[in-house]
Amino acid sequence: MAKSCKGLAMELVKCLSESDCVKVENRPFRECAKEKSPLISSECVGLRETYFNCKRGQVDMRARIRGNKGY
Repeated sequence: MAKSCKGLAMELVKCLSESDCVKVENRPFRECAKEKSPLISSECVGLRETYFNCKRGQVDMRARIRGNKGY
């Protein structure tokens, strides 16, 4: 279960690295991922929300019994 969100994390990093926030403004990934900027595509925002829900499912005891929803 520790690696169930790894695929999402890799896609999020890939999406953010292709965004204007990182390419044009040369800002770090963490800073770009935190804010709701028009420089980030809606695909990246969706991936960020999905990744958050995946990580939250790892600490939720009900999800730990059933298993985290895989990617």
